[in-house]
Amino acid sequence: MNPLAYPIGKFDLSAPFSVADRHAAVQDIATLPARFRAAVASLTGTQLDTPYRPGGWTVRQVVHHVPDSHLNAYVRFKLALTEDRPTIKPYEEQLWAELPDSRLPIEPSLMLLEGLHTRWTALLESLTEAQWQRPLHHPALGEVVLHPYAGLYAWHGRHHLAHVGLVAG
Repeated sequence: MNPLAYPIGKFDLSAPFSVADRHAAVQDIATLPARFRAAVASLTGTQLDTPYRPGGWTVRQVVHHVPDSHLNAYVRFKLALTEDRPTIKPYEEQLWAELPDSRLPIEPSLMLLEGLHTRWTALLESLTEAQWQRPLHHPALGEVVLHPYAGLYAWHGRHHLAHVGLVAG
């Protein structure tokens, strides 16, 4: 495993994931926007346009990618809560990162992340145990229930914060 690509390791959806782990994941999701804003606050334009590893995205692309990904996750959670075993649509994240909006200033994406995570956290904190067990079907992952899926997105935020840290030093 490439430590520059996965500086905090990979997330294993099949690993044990407790209720305490889930509470920690929701807290991670709640605090990610502030941690992301702090991580990029002092970066220069040159640093924002520096890839975190050879062949990797720039920090600017990472900042735009996180709300893109988490918007998809938020919709997936809502689909799982309102439909019976919905099949979710994957997206080509690499191609999204190459679209022109990934070269914009980062402030709109930081603001989007803040608003999104406020809503997502409120939703997550309201779920019953039965709702946490609602499944969705991911074409690449198979059937996944929401309980460990929250852990995946908490990991995802920490994963990309670590990428920013590789450039920020």
